[in-house]
Amino acid sequence: MMYPYVKYSDETEVVFSNIYIENDIECIDVHFERPNKNGFDSVRIQLPSYKVTIWEGNYSDDEIEFFKQVAKNSADLFYKYAKEGGLKIA
Repeated sequence: MMYPYVKYSDETEVVFSNIYIENDIECIDVHFERPNKNGFDSVRIQLPSYKVTIWEGNYSDDEIEFFKQVAKNSADLFYKYAKEGGLKIA
């Protein structure tokens, strides 16, 4: 299950996964995606390692670094909201 988090002005949408266990560690995937003329630009970062597991399309190195910073700065919120079943937005 993926939960919406935020959408940026360039149409990049950020979603995050449920918590899953990998090597006895609680992990979450944070996915960044925006439409382009051929489909989508996509980047996925795994928490807590902040490893990029998917990078497809035309995101720049600077954008990837920004996404890593977003993941680091919001990691506690991603874990909190994943435990609660996503953000409760009315």
